[in-house]
Amino acid sequence: MPEQDFSLPEGTHTVVMGGGDANGIMRGKRFPASHWDAICKGGNAMSIATFAIDMTCDVWDTPYVNFDNGYPDMHLFPLTKPVPIPWEPGVAICFGRFEGTDHKPVPIDPRQALVRQVERARDMGLEVQVGTELEFYLLDPETGLPKDKGIGVYGLDRAAELEHVLGPIRTQINECGIPIEQSNPEYAAGQAEVNIRFGEALRAADRVVMFRSLVKQLAAAHGYRATFMAKPFFEESGNGFHAHYSLWKDGRNAFSDGGKLNDTGRHFLAGQQARMAEAAICGSPTPNGYRRRQPYTFCPINTAWGIDNRTVGLRVIEGSESAVRVEKRDADATANPYYLLATDIAAGLDGIEQGLEPSEMTTGNAYESEDAAPIPTTMVKALELARGSSWLKGVMGADGYEIYLQQAERELEFLLAQIKETVTPVETQRYLVNF
Repeated sequence: MPEQDFSLPEGTHTVVMGGGDANGIMRGKRFPASHWDAICKGGNAMSIATFAIDMTCDVWDTPYVNFDNGYPDMHLFPLTKPVPIPWEPGVAICFGRFEGTDHKPVPIDPRQALVRQVERARDMGLEVQVGTELEFYLLDPETGLPKDKGIGVYGLDRAAELEHVLGPIRTQINECGIPIEQSNPEYAAGQAEVNIRFGEALRAADRVVMFRSLVKQLAAAHGYRATFMAKPFFEESGNGFHAHYSLWKDGRNAFSDGGKLNDTGRHFLAGQQARMAEAAICGSPTPNGYRRRQPYTFCPINTAWGIDNRTVGLRVIEGSESAVRVEKRDADATANPYYLLATDIAAGLDGIEQGLEPSEMTTGNAYESEDAAPIPTTMVKALELARGSSWLKGVMGADGYEIYLQQAERELEFLLAQIKETVTPVETQRYLVNF
């Protein structure tokens, strides 16, 4: 294999390099260009605790990394060639990979779960292609509320109003190597959606990690706070993470037969349907994510599937040979893309290997289906199913599974403690005047 080119763009004085942590948040370091050659050869030390911290950077003792073993180091190496950051002259960015001091993969690195499934597909003669759609809010950093008013979904006037920030998100992030297909205002004030062109599964997940980081940086540069929080406002639309799956063999879409979903695609769909409930925690890792799972919100509440139907959990899209795919719609925009894609792909490959068949197709309103199996709409249920799933543990890896579920349990305990120790506005409104 030829040596990869990690040379810096001309005029670079600083290099930004990072990778996805336990939550798919991009973490890393900035380096002077003069030190870059040494980084390429020997990597840069970071604590393995990067894979055992929550979204607030709180750390706790886990079976793999803890105070007893001293939170040891791993090393970060470049994975992609550095490219200029358009809004930071002289600064280049690249995506990194982690390895242990023994030069082996770090077992609790979530990316390794996806690596295993990509390699499994490759052994079956298949390449997994994934396209991603992520929704987020652009908020006033002082008030935490949208600057615009009302719903402007697909509205070109609203798009023009937001172009000063969404334009750079589209064009400048594209220049950073993430192929943006389109953007549009979504179903709430301040909400937008951006679609990233489909690509090989590992690259697709890496792009999601970097995309979320760059969106937040660019938004801040333009006077906004960007958030991918699943449900910032209960009465408004939640932020989804839709993933579009197809398998390719010998340069052809293995899901397509004349632009229609074939047997391979149907078996893949059936596998995803079978595991949707027990893997729900990988799509919504916080209690807030389950506030998004409400009927008639374009967020699914069951495993129904259908063709071009936005009320189902698994939406089949047909058309040209290359366009045939399965869109899985249950995850929220905070999901770790490595665990989400790994479990989705593992389930789909199981379906192919076992020749599984999906339920009857839903042709109407899936929210009213009496036959479709439910998916968790509370974190309590999601954790119960996840804790009972040896399949999920096998896909994620025993240590990664334990850390991830420990974090989820900590988040649930934190929320319940806050509710227990706080008088809510609802209580005040109901009882303060009337009693």
